Amino acid sequence: MIRKEARFPTGTVIIAGPTGVGKTVLALELATKLGGEIVGADAFQVYEGLSILTAQPTKEQKSCIPHHLIGVVDPHESFDAGRYQRMVEPILQEIIGRGRIPLVVGGTGLYLKALLGGLDELPASDPVLRKQLSLLSLPSLITRLEAADREAPSQIDLANRRRVERALEIVLLTGKPLAHSRSMQKKKLPSGVRSLLMIKDREELNARIATNVQAMFTRGVEAEVAALPEEKVGPTAAMTLGLGEIRALLRGEITREEAITAITQATCRYAKRQMTWFRNQHDFPSLNLTCYPDTNLALEEALRLLGKSRVT
Repeated sequence: MIRKEARFPTGTVIIAGPTGVGKTVLALELATKLGGEIVGADAFQVYEGLSILTAQPTKEQKSCIPHHLIGVVDPHESFDAGRYQRMVEPILQEIIGRGRIPLVVGGTGLYLKALLGGLDELPASDPVLRKQLSLLSLPSLITRLEAADREAPSQIDLANRRRVERALEIVLLTGKPLAHSRSMQKKKLPSGVRSLLMIKDREELNARIATNVQAMFTRGVEAEVAALPEEKVGPTAAMTLGLGEIRALLRGEITREEAITAITQATCRYAKRQMTWFRNQHDFPSLNLTCYPDTNLALEEALRLLGKSRVT
């Protein structure tokens, strides 16, 4: 069970936003300006062996600013918001102890929600129940979920088996509707914590995502995925955006162009869900990077907004 009250050290900065918006570059600039270290808050970037596929910061970028919780978990291991919270809290304290500023950067809303104390109703995974559910087909899981909670299927991605299994597990273990575990009123940040939500106009964000997907193929993402055997990837890491499509490409089931198109579309849908989450769950000050194409101007505006959001 995730603790209700997270221990955010004073001085922590949260930089949130959808995939592809440009968090990495601006976060590096902010860390340099503020004397900070970057702490990942991304469910996919946490895994090692998938640096290109998950758009992890490059070696050059990591050599300039210390990074934490990026590429540190074996893809065979399960990883969730509860484990993230347990790992990140001492890291934040250590950074503050060194006289530095922690910048929590990412787009995984559940991780940020965990830090803000919003997941105390979620039960830990039950190995026995999870094994039973793994034997069911996806249609059977959906049928059982609908029988247990009529509204639950409309709240999750039914094409994602992992999400369906977890939703059913939560409903069965808590005996309450899924919506009960997801509800949380927007709350003020802990004292001394600042935040910023980076966004772009939808058309520009989608175009940027398309460019990023093309770029990862140029950088060798096919070889990266080929070097990671399927048996060494657990069910959580298997949900990484694009992994299934690239495996299908490597098996000769689809063409490269088909893979690129499918990954681009899936990533755009994911970015849209991320934005819906942030609008519903948080009141972070927003920085629309479409209005600030120049990095220096974007940095200046980000610093202004962070100063405005300071809580004392």
